[in-house]
Amino acid sequence: MLMANVVDKPLTFRAWWYRTGRFGASHAVLALLAATMLVPFLWMVLASFKPLVEVEQLNPFPTRWQPHNYPKVFEQIPFARYYFNSLFVAAWVTFLQCLTSSMAAYAFARLRWRGRDHVFRLYLATLMIPGVVTMIPNYTLMVKLGLLDSYAGLIVPAAFSAFGTFLLRQFMLTIPPSLDEAAAIDGASHWQIFWDVILPLARPGLITLAIFTFLGNYGSFFWPLILIKSEHLRTLPIGMLYFDTMYGRQTNLIMAASVMNIIPLIILFIVSQKFIVKGIQLGAVKG
Repeated sequence: MLMANVVDKPLTFRAWWYRTGRFGASHAVLALLAATMLVPFLWMVLASFKPLVEVEQLNPFPTRWQPHNYPKVFEQIPFARYYFNSLFVAAWVTFLQCLTSSMAAYAFARLRWRGRDHVFRLYLATLMIPGVVTMIPNYTLMVKLGLLDSYAGLIVPAAFSAFGTFLLRQFMLTIPPSLDEAAAIDGASHWQIFWDVILPLARPGLITLAIFTFLGNYGSFFWPLILIKSEHLRTLPIGMLYFDTMYGRQTNLIMAASVMNIIPLIILFIVSQKFIVKGIQLGAVKG
C-alpha cells in the first residue's frame, strides 16, 4: 500500500505576520475590555482607603492610606448584623429553592402523568411575569399571614422558582431513563429513585442553581426594602442605603462597606466557577 507523504508548506513571513497579528489584536481587545470592567472595582478598593477629601480627586492612589475606614464602618452601623441577615436569608432561600425545584423538576422530567407538559408550559409562562407585578400581591399576602417584618417574609416568597425548575428539568432529561427502570426493577420507590439515582447525577445543575439563587438573593433590594421595618432585620443593601442617607455622603466609608459586601461573592465565584461553566454546558445538552 502506497503512502502519500504530505508536507506542509512553510508559512511565508506575510502569512505568519497576518495570523499572529490577528491573534494578538483579538487578545488585545479582550484584555482592554477586561481592564475596563476592572476599573470601577479598583477605584472602589482604592477609594475605601482614602480620606474623605481625596475621594473625588483624580489621583487614583491615596496620599495617606486609611485602613481604619473598615473598622469605622462597624462603629457607625451594625454592619455585622446586616452581614448575617443577608447571608442567613440567602442561604435559606438557596436551600429551599434547590429542594422545591429539584422535586418539581423530577415530576416534570421523570414521571408520566396526564397533562404534564401543559402544566409545565403554564408553570414556565410565569417567567414572563415581571417581579414588580407580583410584589404588591406578595406583600398583601405576607401581611395577612403575619409575616411582615420577619425572616420568614423574606424567605418564603423566594422559596419556589420556575427558572430553577426549568434548569433542573433540563439536566434530568439528559439522564438515561434506563437508570430509573433498573432502580424500579430492584424495588426502589419514586422517592428512592429521586434521592439516590437522579439527584446525585443532577449535582452540576444543583450547584449552578444554588450559585445563581445565592447571588440573586444576597443582593436583593426592593423586597426587603418594602417588607422590613426593624433595623435588626435589615439586609446589607438596605443597611447601606440608610448608612448613606443618615450619616451624610461619607464616600470612603461607603466604598469600604461595598468592598466587604462583595467579598462573599468573590469567594463564591473563585470556589465554584468550574461548576458554573460545567453546569451551563450540561444544561444545554437537551432542550
